[in-house]
Amino acid sequence: MSVVIVDYGSGNLRSAAKAFERAVSEAGLGFEVKVTGDARDLSSATHVVLPGVGAFGDCRRGLDALPGMVEALGRTVIEGGRPFLGICVGMQLMATVGREHGVHRGLDWIPGEVALLEPVDESLKIPHMGWNELRPEAPDHPFFAGLAPGAHAYFVHSYGFACADPRHVLATVDYAGPVTAVIGRDNLLGTQFHPEKSQAVGLELISNFLRWRP
Repeated sequence: MSVVIVDYGSGNLRSAAKAFERAVSEAGLGFEVKVTGDARDLSSATHVVLPGVGAFGDCRRGLDALPGMVEALGRTVIEGGRPFLGICVGMQLMATVGREHGVHRGLDWIPGEVALLEPVDESLKIPHMGWNELRPEAPDHPFFAGLAPGAHAYFVHSYGFACADPRHVLATVDYAGPVTAVIGRDNLLGTQFHPEKSQAVGLELISNFLRWRP
């Protein structure tokens, strides 16, 4: 079994890879963790991870610049049904459109748009940065198995995912109103927070993702 972390020039690849390797080791899972920008490597992946740090448009251009990668993601994830996890901007790229510094097309895997956070409490700063309590909307989803009440994850973002279908919102956090924290449908998952920076909670969620058989 192998988990492929897509390298398209955006994301904390070193820390993400180390977090996945640690989760594999601590949970006794027999996974190879591979960081690659080669679309051909996706064909043998059992799980696929798309990280992301930066602006939506820049990340989309970076993904498009990898020969055959968008097509390979479609074959492996959408047609092949392999479990997929998007992290931060990697999650946002699953949207129909992103509205950060212009209008940019997303992968359109989960209908919705990515727009600037606008908390009603003007004392709250943007970006939304730091630890916040996860509030599962679908607590029975395998991704949340064993998650303790009040678990916190680490966020750093200025834009949020507004799902067209509220059933695709699996967890929120409160930032003067609900902010989407986890999205998903079928074999797809996305986290607005960084599990690789979320210590024990992040490792637990990574392990749950790797055990997941949708």
